[in-house]
Amino acid sequence: MYAYIDGKLSFKGPTYVVIEAGGVGYHINISLNTFSSIQDQEQCKLYTWLHVKEDAHTLYGFADEGERRLFLHLISVSGIGPNTGRMMLSSITPQEIQQAIVNGDVPLIQRIKGIGPKSAQRLILELQDKLKREGYDSLISIPKNHTVKDEALSALIMLGFAKNAAEKALDQAINQANGSLTVEALIKIALKSL
Repeated sequence: MYAYIDGKLSFKGPTYVVIEAGGVGYHINISLNTFSSIQDQEQCKLYTWLHVKEDAHTLYGFADEGERRLFLHLISVSGIGPNTGRMMLSSITPQEIQQAIVNGDVPLIQRIKGIGPKSAQRLILELQDKLKREGYDSLISIPKNHTVKDEALSALIMLGFAKNAAEKALDQAINQANGSLTVEALIKIALKSL
């Protein structure tokens, strides 16, 4: 619902900030990683995610798009909620979390408060699969689509196809077309061979 909030920092604390934007003060929960990034700022822009529950609407804020992307990957794992995801980002850096997932470092993830051995193993198992499909460094990096092929590849990956298979199908589609294609046409042709 909210992509980001940009405004004056009315209050800064290690667990939340209040940003005044357009005459409204937004209470935004943050990680220690984000707190250290914005510590000396009076104005800031936080990328946000809104968690809607029956009894509350809670905003979570992140210093950059990469941290928010990792947070969303973390909470997609069964048993990891927004508060646990925020705890993980407060305990170690996003790069260290991604590295631990790549290396299968269960003890490092298990040291984070609220993460037991089963949760650590589940987290590594599920997110390693995403890394294999989307490529190393995909938990934090923001996809940059520059060409028609890149946009089509990003769309096919979002649809759940493996990156290697999608690239192969797109290459075949481009060779069949012998000309310029729109993103939609390229995806349609590639889907026929997937």
